[in-house]
Amino acid sequence: MILQALTRYYEDLLAEGKISRPGWVTAKVSYGLVLDEEGRLLQVVPLLTEVEKKNKKALVSREMEVPAPVKRTAGVAANFLCDNSSYLLGADSKGKPERTADCFAAAKELHLKLLAEADSPAARAVKGFFESWDPQTASAHSALSEDWEEILKGGNLIFWFRGGAVTEDSAVREAWQRQYEAGNGETETGVCLVTGHHGLIARLHPNIQGIAGALPTGASLVSFKEPSFCSYGHEQGMNAPTSVYATHAYTVALNTLLADKGRVCRIGDTTVLYWAEGGGTGYQDCAWMSMFGNVSGQEANYREGDILSTLKNLSKGKSVDWDGERLDPDTRFYVLGLAPNAARLSVRFFWQNSFGTLARNVANHYERLEIVKSAKARKFLSIGALLRETVRNNINTNVRVPESQSLSNSSDVSAEDDLNARTPKSQPRLAGDLMLAILNDTPYPATLLYGVALRIRAERTVTRGRAAIIKAYYLKNSRDENLKEVMTMQLNDQTNYLPYLLGRLFSVLEAVQAAANPGINATIRDRYFNAASATPATVFPLLLNLAQKHLAKLDKGQEVYYDKQITAICGMIGETLPARMNLPEQSAFQLGYYHETQKRYTKKEG
Repeated sequence: MILQALTRYYEDLLAEGKISRPGWVTAKVSYGLVLDEEGRLLQVVPLLTEVEKKNKKALVSREMEVPAPVKRTAGVAANFLCDNSSYLLGADSKGKPERTADCFAAAKELHLKLLAEADSPAARAVKGFFESWDPQTASAHSALSEDWEEILKGGNLIFWFRGGAVTEDSAVREAWQRQYEAGNGETETGVCLVTGHHGLIARLHPNIQGIAGALPTGASLVSFKEPSFCSYGHEQGMNAPTSVYATHAYTVALNTLLADKGRVCRIGDTTVLYWAEGGGTGYQDCAWMSMFGNVSGQEANYREGDILSTLKNLSKGKSVDWDGERLDPDTRFYVLGLAPNAARLSVRFFWQNSFGTLARNVANHYERLEIVKSAKARKFLSIGALLRETVRNNINTNVRVPESQSLSNSSDVSAEDDLNARTPKSQPRLAGDLMLAILNDTPYPATLLYGVALRIRAERTVTRGRAAIIKAYYLKNSRDENLKEVMTMQLNDQTNYLPYLLGRLFSVLEAVQAAANPGINATIRDRYFNAASATPATVFPLLLNLAQKHLAKLDKGQEVYYDKQITAICGMIGETLPARMNLPEQSAFQLGYYHETQKRYTKKEG
């Protein structure tokens, strides 16, 4: 299913002229080797362009259309027209002269064979170069001396003739196309599992580049290295027969998606890609902004307040205009999560459905997350922000508490920080499980709640993100109506659900202590929060007794104000305090604490 979807996406891009035809790929090229009519090397042309990265200027290699490279393992395998110095010049800095000589010999044999019948000045120049070039004198060649050290670093070189790349010559292109269509060395045929057509079967699949954490040279999505992976005596790609065309198509499509850094997201160790059938980029931008943050250049047109209405319109089957593109809710949409695994890639998840379904499920997710917050807080908590709530983060809180106790707010950082914050990583599996739960509108993973519970216990802080996760989790996962009754956006002052009331009461008692002892270093939250939420019967009598002493320090107005709040909440408690509360009850306690604290500071703002 994944390969079929990527192959269709490749064909969509090919029809729009956005990518190269089969047999050609876009690669980074650092230098051009200028040849004369006889194939002599005249000079080296730098193919580097200056770009700005993080407010600094840097030189990067030019992207050019070149013949599709071979997949290299430990052996020697040459590429046509575009390769590194080991193959095109017979020189490198690896300290293995015999292997380097073999590389040049392989390149010479390949080019003379493919260009044997090509009769054009460019083709004759390339043949002349390989027939006359002596790798032993490469380091002393005048044309190479200036850029010699940079050339040996391993960047791609390409032959240059009469002011342009040799790959632009029609005779040379035809020679390569004939070779590629002949199978480029593949001899076995069969029915392709992706296209359903009979054709040449690829023995090795090309590498995928751009996955965070994978090898710099790329990693395979489909491979069969060990005998245990094979069956019925088949070898390599014949275990899952995929045609040469399909392997090229899905590889180019995947590498094209990964090269578009503005539409690639990393959650934990998972790289997330998404695309729409037909190749429309508006769907990608809308999905990015909805789940991960703002799209560059879109913030002026689409504020966070407009996202939910856009998602709701799409979920109702209405088409929506997005940055000049009409989004159809019936369009097929795909989301793919890939993670590194040695020299291979692991598929964390793959989701496919209509774009309207995605919009509806994401809208439902955000509706469950809605919770009272500060006026300056961002409207939506992205997936990255939710995952960060499960790990240690010293800059993470969203409860408006007294200045002496306040921490900065990690739930409201920018979209870029949201994806790249230098904080401890969440569990790798959690990212994929959470993403799938949102996309399918299914119960959230239990590890999400456990992670939040552990952080609250360790830090004794209920942030806006953690409170939102608690609320969303039980609204979706729980069948306890008493528990779901208190999972509201803001304070529920009508319920008499005991754990929730105890959380509210704890917040009021903390406020009394803060009013009586301004600037106190250790509050009851620091000392008793965990015990109060887990074993209230042993803690609250002590806290209520302590509160009476704090009330005695306040002026008459404050004393009456706080005493009324304590009396009102205690008056709603109609049962004996429990000796122990389970995890759902502790979560209700934490949410009650958060709601009561938010109410107190909302009143001050009013």
